[in-house]
Amino acid sequence: MAALDNVKLKDVLADVASGSLQLPDFQRNWKWDDDRIRAIIATVTLDYPLGVVMTLQTGGATRFRSRTLTGARPDGDPAADLLLLDGQQRLTSLFQALWLDAPVETADSRSKPIQRWYYVDIAKAVGPSADRDEAIVSVPADKVLRTDFNRTVVLDLSSTEAECAAGLFPLHFVFDAQRVNEWKKAYIKADEDRNWDLWGQFDEAVLQQVRAFQVPMIRLGAATSMDAVCAVFERVNTGGVPLNVFELLTATYAGDRDYVDQTGDYYQLPEVWREIKQALASKFPVFGRIESGLENGLSSIDFLQAIALVRTWERKQEGLGATVSCKRRDLLDLPLADFVRLAPKLADAFAWVGDFLERQCIVRPADLPYKTQLVPLAAVRAILDTAMDGLGAEEKTEQWYWCGVLGEMYGGSTETRFTKDVEQLVPWIAQEERAPETVTEAFFFAERLDTLTTRNSAAYKGIYALLIKQGAVDWHHTDAPLSPGRLDEYGVDIRQIFPKTWFRRGNSQGLPTSSIVNKTPLSYRAAMDMTGAPSSYLSTMIAASDTRPEWFDDILTTHLIDPDALRENDYERFYRDRSKQLQDLVHSAMGKKTMLRDLPEDDAR
Repeated sequence: MAALDNVKLKDVLADVASGSLQLPDFQRNWKWDDDRIRAIIATVTLDYPLGVVMTLQTGGATRFRSRTLTGARPDGDPAADLLLLDGQQRLTSLFQALWLDAPVETADSRSKPIQRWYYVDIAKAVGPSADRDEAIVSVPADKVLRTDFNRTVVLDLSSTEAECAAGLFPLHFVFDAQRVNEWKKAYIKADEDRNWDLWGQFDEAVLQQVRAFQVPMIRLGAATSMDAVCAVFERVNTGGVPLNVFELLTATYAGDRDYVDQTGDYYQLPEVWREIKQALASKFPVFGRIESGLENGLSSIDFLQAIALVRTWERKQEGLGATVSCKRRDLLDLPLADFVRLAPKLADAFAWVGDFLERQCIVRPADLPYKTQLVPLAAVRAILDTAMDGLGAEEKTEQWYWCGVLGEMYGGSTETRFTKDVEQLVPWIAQEERAPETVTEAFFFAERLDTLTTRNSAAYKGIYALLIKQGAVDWHHTDAPLSPGRLDEYGVDIRQIFPKTWFRRGNSQGLPTSSIVNKTPLSYRAAMDMTGAPSSYLSTMIAASDTRPEWFDDILTTHLIDPDALRENDYERFYRDRSKQLQDLVHSAMGKKTMLRDLPEDDAR
C-alpha cells in the first residue's frame, strides 16, 4: 500500500543527513548542473510546487543495499528507514546547497566539474517574484567571483562583512537559526537605517517560505514487490533513463542478508559480471570489445536471460513452473543462490558458444548475425552440457543456427522464440525426431539474394561467414583458405567483385550491383588491385600470385564464382551462376532438401 503526505523540507533534509533517508543502490549518481540547482533553489524560496518524491519503506521482503545521498556523512552506518525511489536530483541539490557547510560539487553548462556556494540577493529577492531566478547567485569555492580569465575580481564574499556589504545571504545555513541570527545582526549593523527594513521583507518573502516549505511524499509500503518497485520507478523517474534490471539485481543481491551472514561481505554482482565478460571477450572478440565498455556486445542482460532460461527449464522439469521464460519478471525473481549456482555454468556455456561461432567462421562483433540467438544457444548448452559434443548433435545445432540466421528468424521480438528454442532444441538434440520451429519454419527465397546489400541483414553476414567456412581462398594471400585467425591479420572484409566503377558505363544488364551476389570475403591487399574490369585486375593478380592461370581459376571457384564469366566481364552470366551456387550454399547450411527456386511459383509461396 502507498501513502501520500506532506513533509517539511527541513525534516526531509535532516533525514538525509542522519541516514534515515537513503538511496537504493540501483540509483545512478546525482548529476545536476549549476543552472538547475539555482533554479530549484528559486522554486523553494517562492514556495512553488517541487513535485512529488517517492520513497519505499524498508524492512520488507524486497531488500536493497542502500547508500547515502551524495554529501551525506552520518555517524556510524545507520540503517535506512526509507529508500528514495524518485526525487534524488532535487533532494540532493537542496541538501548540498541548503544544508551542508561545504561548497556544492556540480558542473557548469559545458559539464566541467566546479564547486559552488549559493547565495540569495536580498534586495532582488524582495522584488517581483519573476526576478527570483536572478536573485539566486552562485560563487566559486573560495567565494571570490572573477572575470577576464580570473584576473579581475568582481565579487569577494570571503568574509561575513563582505557578504553583508554585498547584500548576499549565504543559503547553506538557512536552517541554522543561530547562524542566521548572527548574520542578521552583522547585516543590520552594516547599514542600520536601510537594512533593518529590508531584512524584515526578506525574512517574510524568503526565509519563512523556505522554513515552511513542504515536500509531497509518497511512501510505498515495505511489502511492495520487486516487480512493482521496478515498474513504479520507471513510470515516475524523471531522469529519462530506464531502470536496468541488472542494476536492480545488483542492489537486491547486495542486500541479501543470508549471503552477508555466511560470507561476511555483500555480493558484488558487477564485479562477478566483469570477470565473466572480460574472460569471454579476451578469448572470443565476437562477444564485444572490452575497451568500449562491459555492455558492448554480449551484455549483462543477455547473460541474465540465459540464466533465467536454464532456471525456468529446471523448474518446469521439477513440476515447479509452467513454462521456460526469460521475461523481466523472471530476471527480477532470480534468487541470488540460483544465480551463484548457475553463473559458472553459463560462463562455460558462452565459452562453448564462442568456440561454436569460431567453427562457423564468425569471430568479429561486426560479423555476428544475431547477438540474441546466442542466449538460447548458451542456455541449451548449459542444460545438455557434453551431450552437444557428438557428431549428430553438432550437425543439428549447426542446422538450427543457420536456419535462424538465413531464415532471419531473430529479427523481431525474441522472448517467445527463446522459449520455443530451448524447449524444442533440447529434446531434438537428445535424439527426438521433431525439429524446432526455427528449423521447420525457416525459408530462404531466391529473390532475397538480390536485396541483401548491407550488414544490417543477418542473412548477409551469414552468407559472408559461410563463404569463408566452405573454403574461400584469398586472391592475394593464396597459400591456404581463409581461416578465422587470419581475418584481422589480412584485413578481410566483404569486397565487391565487379567494382562500382565498372558499372558507371552501364554494364549491369539491369541486375543488382551491390547485393551479396556481387560480394565476397577478401583481404585489403587483394581489394587494392580490384579496379577496372575483372579481366584487367585478374591478370594483375595472377601475375602477383605467381601461379598459373588455371590454378587461379581454382581459387576463384572457392568463392563460388564462374572464372570464365569473370574473365569475360560477363556480369549477367556471373550473377545468375553465382546466385544459383549461393542458393545451394544457403540451403545446404539450412538442411533444406528442396530449393524453393525450383518449385512452381504457386508452391513456392
